[in-house]
Amino acid sequence: MDRASLLLFAAAYLAVLILPGPGVTALVARVLTRGAQGAPAFIAGFVAGALLWFTVAATGLAAIAATFAVLFVAIRIAGAAYLLRLAWKLWTAPARPAAAADASPDSNARLFLTGLAINLGNPKVIAFFLALLPTVVDLRTLTPAGFAELALLVAVIASGVLGAYAVAAARARRLFASPRALRLMNRGGAVAMAGAAAAMLVRRNP
Repeated sequence: MDRASLLLFAAAYLAVLILPGPGVTALVARVLTRGAQGAPAFIAGFVAGALLWFTVAATGLAAIAATFAVLFVAIRIAGAAYLLRLAWKLWTAPARPAAAADASPDSNARLFLTGLAINLGNPKVIAFFLALLPTVVDLRTLTPAGFAELALLVAVIASGVLGAYAVAAARARRLFASPRALRLMNRGGAVAMAGAAAAMLVRRNP
């Protein structure tokens, strides 16, 4: 693909991801309350979801995605339910020191599935790709090389943006040391996760 098209796609996708959505909110809340351990697994799941939606849009499978709309609604509900469970755990968690909080993180597999469910449960993602891709390339003539270039951009931008948010949250977390501050941080994270879950539940299919 020509460089201008790739830059247009990259700029548009970056602009969308920089604005915090349910995925960024859930990631930041978890890093603030549990540390950065496990963040790569969550980000990997999020990127996998983005790549799946991109593939659906780029290969013209939107009609198939619409056929299985009920499945994606179920995924969205499951992801929201897990975020609500995490929110409750954070709200009721004791104010432990940072090292103790990092000692018992959720499993990487569970965090991966959480990131995946959040992205697959967001129909706005495929709507974005369906709206953007035709302005960048003629999908009827999209070559395997062009597909690979766009997919690489999706993976790099998504992981880069979420990674930057995770690093910023990890640095901010060091400012909280007292039990009262830790308790407030836990409950703030719980509210943020509950808000992310609510945002997932109220989204409608495009």
